[in-house]
Amino acid sequence: MKKWRKKPIVIEALQLNWGNWEEMCSFVGVGELANNKPEGKMLKDNKLSMDIPTLEGTMTALEGDYIIKGTAGEFYPVNKDIFKEIYDEVK
Repeated sequence: MKKWRKKPIVIEALQLNWGNWEEMCSFVGVGELANNKPEGKMLKDNKLSMDIPTLEGTMTALEGDYIIKGTAGEFYPVNKDIFKEIYDEVK
């Protein structure tokens, strides 16, 4: 059986949190600020979420997830633990 290695590519990504809502909205092109509060969803324990338009339809990113911009300009959320296993920061 053949074995394969994932090609190294450089992507852009931001981690969803309360401190970067405006940057995240600009990056993904969704959401707004109303009365200095994010127009997203609040989940249990005051966790933030954001709906992200993806090639597969709308997906929900949870606070702490990374939003990735793919090589074709598409966006998708990735769980923070999975993100850290797959990606290394480019200096």
